[in-house]
Amino acid sequence: MELDELKAHSLKDDFWSDTSYAQTTLKSINLLEGQISDWENVLSCEEDVDILLELASDDNDESLTPDLKKSLRTFSKTLDNYELQQLLSAEDDALNCIVTIHPGAGGTESQDWAEMLYRMYTRWFDSRGWSWKILDYLPGDEAGLKDATIEVKGDYAFGYVKAENGVHRLVRISPFDSNARRHTSFASVFTYPIYDNEIEIVIDMSEVRVDTYRASGAGGQHINKTDSAVRLTHGPTGVVVQCQNERSQHKNKETAMKLLKARLYQLEKEKEQAKMDQMASSKTEIGWGNQIRSYVFHPYTMVKDHRTKHETGNIQAVMNGDIDGFIKAYLLNQMGKES
Repeated sequence: MELDELKAHSLKDDFWSDTSYAQTTLKSINLLEGQISDWENVLSCEEDVDILLELASDDNDESLTPDLKKSLRTFSKTLDNYELQQLLSAEDDALNCIVTIHPGAGGTESQDWAEMLYRMYTRWFDSRGWSWKILDYLPGDEAGLKDATIEVKGDYAFGYVKAENGVHRLVRISPFDSNARRHTSFASVFTYPIYDNEIEIVIDMSEVRVDTYRASGAGGQHINKTDSAVRLTHGPTGVVVQCQNERSQHKNKETAMKLLKARLYQLEKEKEQAKMDQMASSKTEIGWGNQIRSYVFHPYTMVKDHRTKHETGNIQAVMNGDIDGFIKAYLLNQMGKES
C-alpha cells in the first residue's frame, strides 16, 4: 500500500477500532516517511556539492576547496548509508533488537575479549545515533565480562546487527600473561528482533522457572542490595532470558517476560519459514573453526570476515566501532546468495 493510502486510512473515524492494525499502519507510515527523508537527504547533499563545484569553477576560487572536500565526504557517507539501507528488505529488518555477548572458554582472556566487543558495539551504536541500554551485565572475575545483554533501538537496528551473529576470534599478546605469549580467545554474539507488545504468545508459567538474584554491573552502577534481578528459563525450549536493569524486581520480571515472548515468537517464525538452520548456525560452539571473523593484533594487524573475505588493517578503527564495511559486505553477500 502506498504512503498516501496509508495516511488516508489513518484519518478514518474507525481507524483505532482495531488497535493492532492501527499501530502496524502507523509504523508503516513512519517507515515510508523515513525512507523518503533519507532519499531527500541524499539529494540535498548532492546539491550542496554541485553548488560548490559551480562556484569554484566559475570564480576559480581555490579557497572553496576545503568546503568542497568536506561536502564530498558528507555526500559519499550519506550515499553509502542510503545504499546500505536499501539492502535491508526482510520483514524483521526494521525492528529494534536485543544483542547478547558471551565469552568462550579461556577465563579472563575470553572475558576481556567479550568486553572489548561490548565496547566496539556500543561505540558503533552511538555512531549511528541509536539508543541502547544494558538489560543484563555480569562482570568477569578479574577483568572483562561473563555475559551482557543490550537492548538497541534505532532505524533498521536488527537488519544491521544480524550481520554480527556468530563467533568472533581474537589473536594478541596477552596483557594477562607475564611471559607475553600470544593467545587466541573467542566470544559469541547473538541478536534477535524485538517484536511488539501485542505478540500473541501464550506462556504457561508452570513451564517457566523464575530465579531472582542480586544484580551486579561494571563500575558498580547496577549493583543492588536486594535480589531484584530476574532470570526466566523456559523449560520446553530451553530459552533463558534475564534482566537486572531496573531497581524493582517486578519491573525486571516484566521486561524479562517481554524478552521471553520475543524469543519464543522468533522461534515460531523460524519454524514456519524453515529458518531454523540460521538460528543453529549462530549458536555454534564458541571455539576453533566456527568463527565468522578474526581480529589479529599480533604478529600483524588485520580484521578479516571469513564469510565475505572483507578485511582491513586498521584494527583500531574497527575496535572503536567502525564496522560498517563488514556489515555492507555481509548484506551484499546475502543478497547474492538469495538472487
